[in-house]
Amino acid sequence: MKRLSDVLLGFAILGVTAVGPAVAEDCGAPVTVDEALASEDARYAAQMGDDFGAMQKLMGDDLVYIHSSAVVDNKATYIDSMKSGAVKYRVMRRSDVKVRTYGCIAIITGLGNFDVTVKGQDLAVEIRFHSIWAKRAKGLQFVSWEATRTPPKP
Repeated sequence: MKRLSDVLLGFAILGVTAVGPAVAEDCGAPVTVDEALASEDARYAAQMGDDFGAMQKLMGDDLVYIHSSAVVDNKATYIDSMKSGAVKYRVMRRSDVKVRTYGCIAIITGLGNFDVTVKGQDLAVEIRFHSIWAKRAKGLQFVSWEATRTPPKP
């Protein structure tokens, strides 16, 4: 029994020293469904229009972007891939969209159908995605994306 209590005490000490306190950001008023969808629309427009200034404002510095190919980008690498021309989003469509809000956070899920050029190759990509937005002092910011390719239709 003493061994178990020593182990638990060790984990408690490690947990306190290894992980700092979590602090919720004060966003003023909760994010609304309309705000989340308008921000997602603005991001799609910025990406299709190569509006890198808008992307800089819309995307949080802590962005984690997981592509359907399993490639992981942060804000800088994601924007750089578009600036360099390696990736070009020509058309971005979504359907079956659901938005859930939790105070300062909005989670958007749905199906995406994107026409993309990657390293000169045109692709039609069909995915299921989640997109996470955080309401901050700078406004609503895109902080996370994860996509999974959907199976081909028979």
